[in-house]
Amino acid sequence: MKKIMIAAAVLVILVLVLTGCANTSSEEESMNEKTQYVKISPEEAKEIMDNEEVIVLDVRTKSEYDQGHIEGSVLLPVDEISSKAEEVLKDKKAKILVYCRSGNRSATAAKTLIEMAYENVFDFGGIIDWPYEIVK
Repeated sequence: MKKIMIAAAVLVILVLVLTGCANTSSEEESMNEKTQYVKISPEEAKEIMDNEEVIVLDVRTKSEYDQGHIEGSVLLPVDEISSKAEEVLKDKKAKILVYCRSGNRSATAAKTLIEMAYENVFDFGGIIDWPYEIVK
């Protein structure tokens, strides 16, 4: 009976060691600390814009931007994010609010920025849902 108990204890210890339950890896810790994708409403975005220093990032094309955009927004088309973000968006800790036309490109751009280690990125969707003024 004593041998069975010892064998069971050894087996439990082996399982814990082999499955990694006994130790948290640094990779898992860094994944938990990684900035997460956050979607906010246009109303929440407007509230932030009115009360905080932010970068409003338009990720549409130049022609779409010229047809109408949120005042003070910075144009950086989604297909240029990877190559030009660090040039245009120098502070990776700055609060960045991202929008496009309908919300698809803004989600892609926000996730790309997060992967590039930008820390305060918020996607507020498309300008088609923006109930406030735009400039042309």
